[in-house]
Amino acid sequence: MNEYKVGIDLGGTNIVAGVVDRDFNIIARADCKTAIPRPESDVCDSMAEVTLQAIAKAGLEMSDIAQIGIGVPGAVNPKTRIVETSPNLFFTNWEVSKMMEERLNKYVKIENDANAAAWGEFLAGSAKGCANAVAITLGTGVGGGIIIDGKLYSGSNYAGAELGHMVIVKDGKECGCGRKGCWESYASATALINMTKGAIRNEKAEFSYMLKAVDGDLNNVTGKTAFDAMLDGDATGKAVIEQYVSYLATGIVNVINIFQPDILCIGGGVSKQGENLLAPVRAIVEKERITKYNEKQTVICTASLGNDAGIIGAACL
Repeated sequence: MNEYKVGIDLGGTNIVAGVVDRDFNIIARADCKTAIPRPESDVCDSMAEVTLQAIAKAGLEMSDIAQIGIGVPGAVNPKTRIVETSPNLFFTNWEVSKMMEERLNKYVKIENDANAAAWGEFLAGSAKGCANAVAITLGTGVGGGIIIDGKLYSGSNYAGAELGHMVIVKDGKECGCGRKGCWESYASATALINMTKGAIRNEKAEFSYMLKAVDGDLNNVTGKTAFDAMLDGDATGKAVIEQYVSYLATGIVNVINIFQPDILCIGGGVSKQGENLLAPVRAIVEKERITKYNEKQTVICTASLGNDAGIIGAACL
């Protein structure tokens, strides 16, 4: 019996494929830029290419691979194996499994990318051994994955757990899904970058610490820019992070109040800030959660598998 599986994490920015062994270790990987917008067929070509590269790096052949899984952002129907809508990739009714099978000659499973990450954390990461857990992914958007009684929850139409699309600001910023005020419009890495750029534009250039930090080019702003500035004592960077944390914590309180998970773990690039992010988030959550007087509380932590969670979860769907 083949012991190896391939997981593909299809993000709005990068495509990563990893070969996963029976102990949930990623033994080889390959990646490329997603380069959206472009046709579905081109994205499938790229996913197939990095898959073959990862398998080759592992010293294996396709015949050694038991299964392939893909984590895709958006409303994913794992039964029909169709991506019904993906706002961040600009695709609807995408027959991704069929297209990938034509390229790789191997059965391909699909799942929402945040669900795949949650499953990975449940199998081998921060949520291992927990009956009830929520995984939040802060990336191009805000993804959510929910484990209830040891099972991945996706709802009756397989589009559940889209936590990033709950509204936290009525009539707020327009989201890619078409609504206004969605959590991901305020708490994603993309939102943090946009907030940082806006704060820099509002400063006088000669006094802007962050503008100098990005060599005067706003295209160099990342999710780290404001955090780095805050840690160096910059007031504007501090104000950006405080605002960002308040939005992130608002959504987390909602999630905890609804699901009461044992663990809520946070992944994605922004989570690499560790306690610089989590400590102020916890401070807000502790004041606002409905269970503030209960003995047992949800543990808020980083996703221990980091960006590997989506690969491992997709491989082991």
